[in-house]
Amino acid sequence: MIRVGLVIPSFRDDAETGLAAASAAEQAGLDGVFVYDHLFPMGQPERPAISAFPLLAAVAASTERVAVGPLVARVGLVPDAVLVNQFATLARIAPGRVIAGLGTGDSQSRPEHEAFGLAFPPAAERLAAMERCGRMLLALGLTVWTSGRSPAAQAVAVELGVPHNVWKVVPPEADFEVTWAGPPGDVAQQLDQLEQAGVTWAVFAPPAAATWPDVVEMIAGGMGARR
Repeated sequence: MIRVGLVIPSFRDDAETGLAAASAAEQAGLDGVFVYDHLFPMGQPERPAISAFPLLAAVAASTERVAVGPLVARVGLVPDAVLVNQFATLARIAPGRVIAGLGTGDSQSRPEHEAFGLAFPPAAERLAAMERCGRMLLALGLTVWTSGRSPAAQAVAVELGVPHNVWKVVPPEADFEVTWAGPPGDVAQQLDQLEQAGVTWAVFAPPAAATWPDVVEMIAGGMGARR
């Protein structure tokens, strides 16, 4: 059975809406709650963004069952050791519930690095950092996902033996575990299609204009329509 997650709102000034969405998601039977890890929404530096790990910690402390994690934590925003310890701290709050999603960033996220004076190394170095952090997190006993569209990013997942997350596309059947994230449409149909493709998680990322908690009800309704 495919598991279902939700990206809660974080591109705003308040955390209360995100926390309420997380609580509603747990009560509605969803399996996971995720948060973007961005310094500002892509292409919109004037807008706010709540830091992912503090919001995830608040979600972890206020829920009991759902998995929690970033979608995804981008290597290079903080040193590797800091990133790994952020996950380790989150796991102390929600033992057994943390999904350590990792990513390398791409040309669309590069402006965030430039705006804050952060280095943006070549792709090969970022991929190596994702693999390095993945190994450290696996050694701590955490569940790890990698992400990225390139074959090289998928190769990191294969090397680590972890699921690989894809964005929006329905992936062809692969010889490694794949998870999916993207905007909700016909949720029941999306879940059927993704499950047939062998996807193990579907994480719905509603648009910025989504109305909460209506979006939770819509996703839960799509889940219920398949039962």
